[in-house]
Amino acid sequence: MAPDTASTASATTPATPADSRPVQLFQVSTLYGAATLAAALDAGRFGPRADVRRFLLLSHNAEIPETALRLEHMTGYGRIAARFDATLDWNATIHPYHPAGWAPRPEEAPLWQRVLRTAWDLGSAPVELIVESIQVNPAKALAGAFPESELHVYADGLMSYGPTRSDLAQSIACRIRRVLHLDLVPGLRPLLLSEYGVEPEIVPDSAFRAVLAEIAEEAADDPGIARSAAAGATALLLGQYLAALGLLTAEEEEELHVRMLRGAAGAGHRSVVFKPHPTAPARYSQALHEEAERSGVRLTVLDGPLLAETFYERCRPALVVGCFSTAMLTAAVHYGIPIARVGTAEVLGRLTPFENSNRIPLTVVDHLVADLEAGEEPAVPGTAPASLTPLVRAVGYCMRHKIHPGLRAEATRFLAAHHADPDIVHHFTAERLTRLGLPGGAPAPFRYGPARLRRGLARTLRG
Repeated sequence: MAPDTASTASATTPATPADSRPVQLFQVSTLYGAATLAAALDAGRFGPRADVRRFLLLSHNAEIPETALRLEHMTGYGRIAARFDATLDWNATIHPYHPAGWAPRPEEAPLWQRVLRTAWDLGSAPVELIVESIQVNPAKALAGAFPESELHVYADGLMSYGPTRSDLAQSIACRIRRVLHLDLVPGLRPLLLSEYGVEPEIVPDSAFRAVLAEIAEEAADDPGIARSAAAGATALLLGQYLAALGLLTAEEEEELHVRMLRGAAGAGHRSVVFKPHPTAPARYSQALHEEAERSGVRLTVLDGPLLAETFYERCRPALVVGCFSTAMLTAAVHYGIPIARVGTAEVLGRLTPFENSNRIPLTVVDHLVADLEAGEEPAVPGTAPASLTPLVRAVGYCMRHKIHPGLRAEATRFLAAHHADPDIVHHFTAERLTRLGLPGGAPAPFRYGPARLRRGLARTLRG
């Protein structure tokens, strides 16, 4: 069954096919990502607007998109969309297929390009693609449907500092011109797509902060913000819904949020806001309400269609607590708000497989951010310490050693110097170090023994 192209949604009417100006197609799935693109546009990273037609292509990637909060309903979306000539709906275009699972077969690419050009009124103009997460759909699907188009990748979070999660076809890799990213950890250079010689390019802090302020203006009358302000909230807890990623069970994630609340209360905060993930179950906040009553803390749940950054802009908390959310680093870098972590090392220790793309965000937060439960003082991390870059590059090598063979010598030197340091060693597993023959792994005679022996020895080393 062919996808239904007739249902494609457009907030404004695209230009007619007679308009032969080049087209820039910006694919986005989150408001944070859309804000990143808006900042890049405002900073002139995509040239003068008059020279091109700009279309914003919305993709709703939740497991059940029909039940998830749509990007168009987020506060501030209209301000972002105004920068584009039209908005398009990828889900509607490929219906009934899911964005994460559908891509045209190579032999179908010419046909699908004609379908998409007709559905979106692109005419015969050249198309430039600006996408997120090029390793997966829908970015891969778009790249396949427009095999002659230049590609620009933008990264809106901490994953940009890690290695590319999977190999790319050379037909895609050779067309990628740059990786646009936010400078969330000043001094740390992204590894993403570096194996293909793609250079990173920073989206200016000033441009991004201006876009966040613009979005926050739309929330002036938001009831959730008003309740939080009236309660005099001084701390914000960030939920990520890690159970959906398989990193924790639902019960463990509930307990993680409770631990965040206890930590904030222990730090002296008597009025706290919880910002749940949009797809998290309602019972998460119920468990927090019960803990708040026991702890004597006033709890407000900010469950509206808002970015956490809108709360920073409107209410200026004194503390932001999370596990490894990108919003933690945004609070520190763009608002100077002290941040603290809870449960980061625990999630890092059980993360599988080793090449899981959440590993670098966890590593960065664990190494940079104060541990609230350990009594460390919340702080603004500032510029990356000298130890962070070699740590990230060593972890990145262990994650994807085949695509980064040039990092081996550097990783070996780093691990030789630090494999006994408890603040470093927990970022690696003895099994992975053994497999790669790196310091901290098993001695050479045991390295290639029977699999059961190697696993047993790795468990012993971890112990």
